[in-house]
Amino acid sequence: MKWNPAKYVQFASHRDRPFFELTQRIDIEAPRKVVDLGCGPGPLTAALAERWPDAQVTGLDASAEMIEKAATEHLRPNLAFAETDATTWTPEPGTDVLVSNAMLQWIPGHRELMAGWLDALEPGAWFAAQVPGNFGAPSHALMRELAGRPHWKARLEGLALRKDATAEPETYLRLLLDHGFDADVWETTYSQILRGQDPVLEWVRGTGLRPILSVLGEQDAREFEDEYAELVREAYPPFTGSEGEQLTVFPFRRIFMVGRKGPTG
Repeated sequence: MKWNPAKYVQFASHRDRPFFELTQRIDIEAPRKVVDLGCGPGPLTAALAERWPDAQVTGLDASAEMIEKAATEHLRPNLAFAETDATTWTPEPGTDVLVSNAMLQWIPGHRELMAGWLDALEPGAWFAAQVPGNFGAPSHALMRELAGRPHWKARLEGLALRKDATAEPETYLRLLLDHGFDADVWETTYSQILRGQDPVLEWVRGTGLRPILSVLGEQDAREFEDEYAELVREAYPPFTGSEGEQLTVFPFRRIFMVGRKGPTG
């Protein structure tokens, strides 16, 4: 599945905020190695390199398109990017900070992967991740419903559009505690204001719709988007703001987890 870096950063102000609210909880002054796993097009990884100028900061992503954009646009002496499959990756010795921002939901069985990473990290290391918690929201429920209708079901057979792509906060809290981490886990629902025509469709084009669009031809993809847009207009009705601009409220729940490995973890 190919990613479009330009589409992904279309809503950067909304997508970036959880990253900074997550990473501000990492309380370490001078890490040696910092890894951003699932770094995307790189601006947030660059922020980590700026925060810790003496650390070796590496952004990893499975998308060649994302890594190409990141390596081209974000050049710092202490920053590097590489294409990596997270399902086969293990933290190197000396990794003091491991960040994963809005990536784990794409990996079935990611909690087992997390367990391996947590075990591999050394005492004193930090782990920080955030994942969407909105897979039961209309934006995703309507997508699954539409994909299951007779007209689309055969063409999308076998495509994983899971309601359980992420777990609840307590599950992540227990996972961190069980692997020797002092943990802080919380959730936030952002009441995001989106602007313009069909903004929920525009939002999910950069993320949730990618698996569907990647297997449909151009004409079918447009037809699916048109049907989906009609459904989400009803679920997220637009209204006119004080200056005549069309606005849509798009609630978005996110789950955050941060932990520091104890001396006997």
